[in-house]
Parts: sequence; structure tokens; C-alpha cells
Amino acid sequence: MSLRADFAARRGYFLAAAVVVLLDQASKILADLTLKGQGPVVVIPKFLNLWYSRNRGGLFGYFAGIEDPWRILMLTGFPLLAIVVIALFLAKTDEPDRSTLFGLGLILGGAAGNLIDRVVRGEVVDFLDVYAAHPGLAAWLIAWFGTARWPTFNVADSAIVVGACLLLLDVVRPDRPARDAGRASPEV
Repeated sequence: MSLRADFAARRGYFLAAAVVVLLDQASKILADLTLKGQGPVVVIPKFLNLWYSRNRGGLFGYFAGIEDPWRILMLTGFPLLAIVVIALFLAKTDEPDRSTLFGLGLILGGAAGNLIDRVVRGEVVDFLDVYAAHPGLAAWLIAWFGTARWPTFNVADSAIVVGACLLLLDVVRPDRPARDAGRASPEV
């Protein structure tokens, strides 16, 4: 099958990636217009705020202190490589599991959304602030993780995490060996 035919067969997963990019970029533009320069906007008390921030680094702000141009090369080069590899894999794979392919589509869209930010803005816009204010839960989170607040994130980050969870579920599902054995060799 040609790459064009492969793409057509998987267009739903590429469409999922495109939807993630559109939602991510639209939400970041809206955050730029409405949240920039404000304090937190409470959405769900003691759990979710909208709070505008920009992240020069990667995940959780890692690599923000690396000097340019190395930071820029690393934080645009690796995601660009991942985007190309995932897109080619989605187009060419014979993987039948829809949740795996959908997970890859979400990761593709999330990586592309954050890459657009890095190229256009020089950093990623974040605005979703999740935290635990309940004393018991907050104490437990602080004891285990050192904080009761998740680093501020965005729609692209959410898509990447959900996509990664779908991939992980595919690996740990108990019916995986039976599915793999059934497609490993064609009937003769």
C-alpha cells in the first residue's frame, strides 16, 4: 500500500491529532487574551484554577536553565523527530488496536501543539492549575510527592498524558497476548 493509501486508512487518528492541535492553540490564544496578567481564576474551588504562565523548559520546567541555542534545539528538535516518527508509524503500521492508534494520535497532536508554541512564542503557554486543598489529601500528596499542586499545564499536555495512558493500557491489558498471538502468523 502507498503512503497516501496508508494515510487514508488512518485518517481518523490524524484527525484526532488535528483536533488536539486546534483545541490547544485556540485555548492558548484565549488564555493569552483573557488570563495574561491576572491572578488565578477559580473554576472549581480547592481543585482547579485557570492561571496563566509560560514555560521556557520542557516537562515540569526541566531544561529551562539550559542556554540558547541548545535549549531551543533540544526542545524543538526532539519533539519534531517524535512527530515525524509517530506520523510515519501511524500511517504504516498494521497495529489493529484502536486505543493504541488513538493514543498515538493524541500524543502526535499534543507534541505538535506544544511545538507550535515553541516555534511561534519561544515558550509554551500553560493555564490549567490543578491542586488538592483538602487537608487529608494534600498531606498525603505532600508526603509522597512533596507538593499538593500539579505543575501548570495545557490541552496539549493533557492529550499527551491521555495518549500515553492509552498506550500503557494496551501493554498491561490481560488480553494482549491472545490478540498478539492471533495476528502473529496468518492461517495457512
